[in-house]
Amino acid sequence: MSDEMTPTLPGPLPPAARAEFAGTAWEELPHVCTGRHGVADTPDVLVGVLASEPARRARAVEDLYRLLLHRERVFPATAPAALVVARLLGDPRTLAEGRWERRAGRRPLRAELLNWLASFADIARLEVEDRVGTARDLTAARAARPVLHDRVADFCDDDDPLVREAALAATALLLADPALAPSVPRYAPAVREVLAVSADSSYRWIARERLAAWGEDVTGLVAAEAERRAALDRARELADDPFAEGQGQAIRQLEEQPEDTAAPERFGRRSGSRGAPAVPYGPAPEPPVAAPGSGEGYRGPRRIAREEERAEWTFTPYVGVGPLHFGMALEEITRALGEGPAVSSSSHHGEGRRLVYADFTESGIRALFRNGRLGCVAVDALTGPQVRLDAAPLTGCAPSRLEDWLVHRTTPRPGSLTYSPAADPVFADLGLAIRSQRAGDVLLTRPLFLLHDWLDLWHALPGEEWNHS
Repeated sequence: MSDEMTPTLPGPLPPAARAEFAGTAWEELPHVCTGRHGVADTPDVLVGVLASEPARRARAVEDLYRLLLHRERVFPATAPAALVVARLLGDPRTLAEGRWERRAGRRPLRAELLNWLASFADIARLEVEDRVGTARDLTAARAARPVLHDRVADFCDDDDPLVREAALAATALLLADPALAPSVPRYAPAVREVLAVSADSSYRWIARERLAAWGEDVTGLVAAEAERRAALDRARELADDPFAEGQGQAIRQLEEQPEDTAAPERFGRRSGSRGAPAVPYGPAPEPPVAAPGSGEGYRGPRRIAREEERAEWTFTPYVGVGPLHFGMALEEITRALGEGPAVSSSSHHGEGRRLVYADFTESGIRALFRNGRLGCVAVDALTGPQVRLDAAPLTGCAPSRLEDWLVHRTTPRPGSLTYSPAADPVFADLGLAIRSQRAGDVLLTRPLFLLHDWLDLWHALPGEEWNHS
């Protein structure tokens, strides 16, 4: 790709990154949704990483995860993108701090890019049987590891502890490459002294797992982790008991506890659950069936659209649903749907107003926003599009039947299935929640498609959505 074909950047790419960028035939290397309406191509994502606007930077970093490491898989564009990302690390613009969707707290862009490279390295050490990518794409990912190691190693002694920890985490996982085995003795002490005592639980996990793989004794680290968890559990139990003698001390202990900034999807999730049954709860029930719809000519307020009247949409978890993708602004959604919002709601924020949601009645969806960008799509149970998962309908079904079917498709690990205070099931692997909506005397499913930071429905959804019936 020539420089004339590359996207425009507010400031130029670093020379080394520009050479890597321009020397790659991106048009031949798709990510999970290349060519989908409104979804950024890999070059646009990489250019956005160094954008001057914080919102664009954050969106580009999230696109690295959701498009190039989607559901812990690598794609043809992933390894070339990792090589470009590693070239960006030394740019002064990566010192800019921000909040990133995958981890708690503020940290420099440089640290978050290193975290993304750590996730890449974690996936690259798995096998085709783990369903993390094709043999060709995994081979390309593994071939990139020595080059990535050389570029990441420069930051393992960084003065910023957040950068240093992220670099050590990426390095420890890159050292799974047999060709890099001679470098293990050099980094093992820092992995033990820095990562193993980090406030970040995912870094501590990497330290224990990698040190054990390198043949080192991790008995003390395992015991310390168990003791840490037990102490926190005791403190939480006391803090929740108003009659406990040590409640005040427990509350102070929890308040003084360093924030665990671990990513929602922890490193090593697949490798730690290899061999887990695909159907953990016994024989799966029959797939759900959508309500047949109201009879011909019926026009009451609880009218249910028939199958032939509903648009057919598909969804890609944490990327988008139908013609919509997460991160869109209201104007982009309006163009994609071909209609304007019938109702919209904004909240006061400082001296301005911030868009909360917009209802598109012709399409039968509600778009919910955070910081002006789409983060959740709620599909109307009565009139919304039929969104399917493996050909099974998600819209307008009996809630209990759909929930049973989805539960049997959930991976058996903590956090993959949770419930809101209103008993709505939330499936973290899919970025999907199922709420119920009245249709006269019956309840039908109202699916919500969400980004990671919307999974806590109680705090994420506005009151208008909870009051929707």
